[in-house]
Amino acid sequence: MRIERAELRVVSIPLIHPFETSFGRESEKTCLLLRLDCEGAVGWGECVAMSGPWYSEETTGTARLVLAEHILPLVLGRDFDTGDDVCRALARVRGNRMAQAALETACLDALARSQSVSLAQLLGGVRTEIESGVSIGIQESPEALVRNVERELSAGYKRIKIKIKPGADHEYVRAVRREFPHVPLMVDANSAYTLADADRLAELDHFALMMIEQPLAHDDVLDHSILAGRIKTPICLDESVHSAEDARKALDLEACRVVNIKSGRLGGLTESVRTHDLCLKRATPVWCGGMLETNIGRAANVALSSLPGFTLPGDVAASARYFEHDVALPNFELTLGGTIAVPEGPGSGVEVDTRRLDQVTLLREEFTAG
Repeated sequence: MRIERAELRVVSIPLIHPFETSFGRESEKTCLLLRLDCEGAVGWGECVAMSGPWYSEETTGTARLVLAEHILPLVLGRDFDTGDDVCRALARVRGNRMAQAALETACLDALARSQSVSLAQLLGGVRTEIESGVSIGIQESPEALVRNVERELSAGYKRIKIKIKPGADHEYVRAVRREFPHVPLMVDANSAYTLADADRLAELDHFALMMIEQPLAHDDVLDHSILAGRIKTPICLDESVHSAEDARKALDLEACRVVNIKSGRLGGLTESVRTHDLCLKRATPVWCGGMLETNIGRAANVALSSLPGFTLPGDVAASARYFEHDVALPNFELTLGGTIAVPEGPGSGVEVDTRRLDQVTLLREEFTAG
């Protein structure tokens, strides 16, 4: 399958509700979308880099630059038949994993469509539906958080994740546990603490949490291994794991007992599958994290979550939680059982709404082979 043409778009879409984490508050989703035309098949990928270097070093602007000037010239006019082929073509590129992931996802979407199989089938998925959890940003008060949790449970979500940071942790978790003593509950710190906070983090052991996600520095494994020996709550690593090899080292050091798999952070679906396979072999549960994706990125997350090792509900929630009008359809909906169906049609299972896409596009660029 030859990549003949590429189109990059920077888009900005208002969020239905602002989303706050320990590193900031978002009211709109600004991201980079990539279309590839491959011998009659069209594939789409979404770069999950944020507008600023808050979650990682990458931004929408840097990803656009790297894709336009370095990544696309490596692949335009070339033939690819597998995700491994794409990875080999990009072997020279250091870092910039979110930019690489957008390219690889678009390639695999086009490849799946050309073979008339679903993206989930192409990746080795086995599930027809996935369990859906929900992530709730930092709220103005514990009472406001409880109201939000109640709303999400009423909608059918079976697992709740709440964002925390110093000054918005114990009281908030305690309020939720008081009202909902048995709901599967986890917290995400997004690197807001240090090892000096170990005693404070140990106090969270009283709330019977599923896990605490990335409590310490975004690039740390060693201190997490020390913290793991001082708290009972399982640690889940997110920002610290950028490859299957990173996951292996973290598990060898006993720095975590759970791994969050985000294809953008890992550089694509192929490396995500490798990480999944490693964790499955090591009997380590994994789940799929989210980055407020449009349905383009959400479809890729659903396909990835259909693999057998994804035994915990991920952050792949219904489309309607985030955008009033998405750029791709159909929307992903939550079933009464708290699950989301895995698309069975060719490719990712969603089609881009070009009219809506044009409405939210800030910048559009085209590239061709040669």
